[in-house]
Parts: sequence; C-alpha cells; structure tokens
Amino acid sequence: MIDWEEIAGADDVDELKDAKLWLFRENIRLENERRELAASREKFKDERRQMRRELDELNRRMAQEQKRLAEENLFFEKKLAILQDGFRQLDKDRRTLEQQRRSLAEDRTRICQQGQGREHLPENTARRLFAGVSNSLALRKRYRDLIKIFHPDNLFGDEELVQMINREYTRKRDELQDDFFQC
Repeated sequence: MIDWEEIAGADDVDELKDAKLWLFRENIRLENERRELAASREKFKDERRQMRRELDELNRRMAQEQKRLAEENLFFEKKLAILQDGFRQLDKDRRTLEQQRRSLAEDRTRICQQGQGREHLPENTARRLFAGVSNSLALRKRYRDLIKIFHPDNLFGDEELVQMINREYTRKRDELQDDFFQC
C-alpha cells in the first residue's frame, strides 16, 4: 500500500523522482495486467461459446440417437409381435393338423373294423378320375397329377388306387391311340 502522505511530504527531489518512477512502472504493470485480464476474459468467453456450441451439438446428436433408438425399439416390437402372431398361428395350425390326423386315423380304424376297407373301392373310381380327358397330352398331365397325389410314398397314399389309376391310364391311352389310328 502506498503512503501518499509520506510521498507528498517528501522534501527530497530524488525521493520524489523515485516515487514518480515507481508510480509510472506500477501504472504500466497494472495496465498490462488489465490488458491480460481483458484478453483472458475474451478467451474465456470464446471458450465458453465454443463449449456451448459443442454441448448444443452433443445434445442434438443425443436427441437424434434417442429418436433413432426409439424408432428401432418400435420396429423391434412390431417384428416381435409379428413373430409371436406367426408362432401362435403355427401352433394353432399344428394343433389343427394333429386333430385332423387323429380324426383320419380314427376314420381308417372304424372303416377297417366295419370291413369297408380299400378292397371295396369301386372299379369305376379310376374312370371318374380320368373323366373329361380327350387327348393324349391331357391324359399324361392328369396321370402325373394323380400319381403325385395318390402315390404310396405320400403320407396318405393308396397303393390299390394307384394300381387302378395305372390300369385306367393304360386303357385310356390305348383307346386314344386306337382313335388316332382310325382317322
């Protein structure tokens, strides 16, 4: 702290010059400190503005990411609901199929027990399957389709019916060839 009364009461010119020189230096030092402080303030304000911009950018990115995650969660939930519905439908279809299999097995058992098995298939069954076939191309197509359906290797295939289809196919083929050669 400067004692101004001591300086004002100084009688010596050298003391006054020293005090003046000290005051001048102190003034310059204080002015430099003020400039540095002002520069530091500006630098701090710039850093603060930059930090605010970065924070705003991070907040914007975070909001976008949260929105994207919410959309993904919604999409995932929809896919999960679709899958769950699909599994429920598959389970329902499986139960229905099992019920139909049991019913068919019961029907077969009942028919066999009543003595009305395959041996009582009417002979004209195969003729009815080939009804309406008037040319060899249609005959071959119908034959292939019937064999695919009734082949004994299929789940409910029937060997006797396939033999009847083969006999009828041969008869019908010969009949169509005879008609072709008579023309």
